[in-house]
Amino acid sequence: MAALESSRAFDPWDPAFVADPYPAYEELRARGRVHYYEPTNQWLVPHHADVSALLRDRRLGRTYQHRFTHEDFGRTAPPPEHEPFHVLNDHGMLDMEPPDHTRIRRLVSKAFTPRTVERLKPYVETLAGELVGRLVEAGGGDLLADVAEPLPVSVIAEMLGVPESERAPLRPWSADICGMYELNPSEDAARKAVRASVEFTEYLRGLIEARRKEPGDDLISGLIAAHDEGDRLTEQEMISTCVLLLNAGHEATVNATVTGWWTLFRHPEQLARLRADHALIPTAVEELMRYDTPLQLFERWVLDDIEIDGTTVPRGAEIAMLFGSANRDAAVFEDPERLDLSRAENPHISFSAGIHYCIGAPLARLELASSMSALLTKAPGLRLVEEPVRKPGFVIRGLEGLSVEV
Repeated sequence: MAALESSRAFDPWDPAFVADPYPAYEELRARGRVHYYEPTNQWLVPHHADVSALLRDRRLGRTYQHRFTHEDFGRTAPPPEHEPFHVLNDHGMLDMEPPDHTRIRRLVSKAFTPRTVERLKPYVETLAGELVGRLVEAGGGDLLADVAEPLPVSVIAEMLGVPESERAPLRPWSADICGMYELNPSEDAARKAVRASVEFTEYLRGLIEARRKEPGDDLISGLIAAHDEGDRLTEQEMISTCVLLLNAGHEATVNATVTGWWTLFRHPEQLARLRADHALIPTAVEELMRYDTPLQLFERWVLDDIEIDGTTVPRGAEIAMLFGSANRDAAVFEDPERLDLSRAENPHISFSAGIHYCIGAPLARLELASSMSALLTKAPGLRLVEEPVRKPGFVIRGLEGLSVEV
């Protein structure tokens, strides 16, 4: 085990590291399998094999409160003023463990079966074509605001039954809530997350009440019906589930789209291959998510002592699994620093693994492939106008925008 109390190898608040963390990851992997990092009081795990195994290890959990109090676990309860965020977050299935996680995931998974996603395909492809068509008519624009954002937001809002006229606040609410997932978030970030949690909760409470009175052909109506038929779901669980689906259902897809195209612009030979052969789109989507991973770090609590390479990580500790590092591990990926859009063997973990594997992965793949196909077809000469500004956060990796012209 190597301690990283102060090291240039890992500094999530350094803009240079955030811009390109991959050389530091390579150093971390070379230095060992687990590293204690004092600034965040976490144990960093950089290797693919360890990350993959730990995601499936039931001695770790997204929460510990199903087994321990904060005091039992040696942790301090969140400050009372942050309660609205934690109530909202803690009742979503991503931060639950069985049996509650199993109960809610079983209900929600019905909306994300391969058959359901296949039925959505015409809608997603049509919407992607319309968005790209408008971008082409305008001669260019911001790929993030004009295509990457509205596509997944519209799809998940449509699934949930959020009226089109009420969708504008969804993305700002999501962005503010996701600010709390960064390492050691500031008080300003916490205030924004709390405000967004309150506003989002009140909006969904009203929408759920409206669907109780007048059900529709949407997921919220389906969750209400399932509750009435005996699959118990509290109102808070329903609200938290909707927020999780809206946040997770677009955040990674938005960032993967713009980061993916930014990567393509920096690898013109690979972009030329893709333009010449659209059959590469499925493997290109996977490779772009591996090469520059939208979610760089995922956390787990240690519920029972575990051992990694002779180092005991004790109960009560927090493990930070470095997805971005695992996806560049030479033990798994041949020539991992090379972008190869035809890479056939690509067991990346960008969608996580185990019981918390991303329930919306098939839909995300459809959205990414649909927007890529529409851009390659309708805007074959798409080019970058100016170098983008990277978002300052490390955990959720994205750009402020991506200016392009046709």
